[in-house]
Amino acid sequence: MPPAAATKRGHAPPDGGWGWAVVFGAFISIGFSYAFPKSLTIYFKEIQEYFTVSYSEIAWLSSVMLASMYAGGPVSSILVNRYGSRPVVMVGGLMVSAGMVLASFGRTIMHLYLCVGVIGGLGLALNLQPALTIIGTYFQVKRPMANGIAMAGSPVILFTLAPLNQFLFDSFGWRGSFLILGGIVLNCCVAGALMRPVNNNTRPKPKTEPPERNGAAAEEAAAASDTGEQDESESQGCLHKFIDVSLFKHRGFLIYLIGNVVMFFGFFAPVVFMAAYAKHQGIDEYSAAFLLSIFALVDMFMRPATGFIGNSKWVRPRIQYFFSFAVSFNGVCHLLCPLLPGYVGLVVYAVIFGLAFGMVCALLFEVLMDLVGAKRFSSAVGLVTIIECGPVLLGPPLSGLSLVDIFGEYKYMYYACGVFMLVPGIFFFIMHYFNYKKLDEEKRQNVPGFTICTACNILSPRNPDFGTGSPS
Repeated sequence: MPPAAATKRGHAPPDGGWGWAVVFGAFISIGFSYAFPKSLTIYFKEIQEYFTVSYSEIAWLSSVMLASMYAGGPVSSILVNRYGSRPVVMVGGLMVSAGMVLASFGRTIMHLYLCVGVIGGLGLALNLQPALTIIGTYFQVKRPMANGIAMAGSPVILFTLAPLNQFLFDSFGWRGSFLILGGIVLNCCVAGALMRPVNNNTRPKPKTEPPERNGAAAEEAAAASDTGEQDESESQGCLHKFIDVSLFKHRGFLIYLIGNVVMFFGFFAPVVFMAAYAKHQGIDEYSAAFLLSIFALVDMFMRPATGFIGNSKWVRPRIQYFFSFAVSFNGVCHLLCPLLPGYVGLVVYAVIFGLAFGMVCALLFEVLMDLVGAKRFSSAVGLVTIIECGPVLLGPPLSGLSLVDIFGEYKYMYYACGVFMLVPGIFFFIMHYFNYKKLDEEKRQNVPGFTICTACNILSPRNPDFGTGSPS
């Protein structure tokens, strides 16, 4: 695989101080970005009846919102590079708010697609990308901890919004609820206000970082020892500043991309239809909404727990296997869902699904960085999100159209989603076995200036004075 260039910082991340206020802002911003589209599913049944549309047509609402959020990622990155995280997040909060307020006056389902899906989705994109980016400017040593806290915002806010949305609907109807949600989401502007730029005049602090334990890190560290390669990387054209198309020749990236494209066809649909599935079985609205809260509560604790396990010396050297297990676990979970009877069965499913979903979400970006290295991570995320727009957009509607509308049963949709998750999970296991085998062969070819501990698979510099600071 081609080596990844080292990342050069113009400042020393403070690893604390105001950075924790930034983490709190990212907690809110990331939380609304991921939780908001899921929480709106509470209104789906009523909106479907109001506009007299099919299951698949109402499912497009969340799909368009999620797809717009994914598609807007590269645009958000460019804006962050130009203006910084603070104004971009604040503009994003205003966009989501405006979309929800305009949607409250909607007269057709297309109106909701435009206001909630497109305007709201693009606003969420302007919230997500800057929040992920600014944490890396404030944290280096404690970055995994900071990211874990920020990513927990999604299940925490979903846990809060699910019952709140049911209460708002009962009190004000879906139109009044959308108007109130337009005001609540303005908290993203407050979160953006906390994201002040880091002090770039801070002199670097001499800190020794523990070596990373993956193939991409080996290549990255080797590139860091070659100043000439850094200079060559800095002289690349504008295209490579935003998107590195050479990643399509990268073995690990292609494995990740192919598996994820299939996986995302079945990734969001089970969450989107969870409350509707419960209502279809005759369960009352509050109990159906409570399933999302249970799911979010388990997810909330599973994400940091997964990060802790993934960072251990036993799992980190082969973390791609851990991700493969998490994806396969999701598939098995969905296949078993229709076999669990009654409300108790749905509660059990919500707990198991929360465990499985939290594992995948916690590892989703970590395994990508493990494969391509920190320098190329930004380009990799941009390419992945653009390509994943298709399955994110089409997954829930195809499930609703082909399976729920035709058969009148949700269980076939869950069977399909189980297959869409289990197949790429097995694919990841097989392909990463060969990828790790190839990486081990490449490591034995001897990286200049480094040695590999065969017992723990850790890359270490032969010169103990080499490189103080994380290569990422």
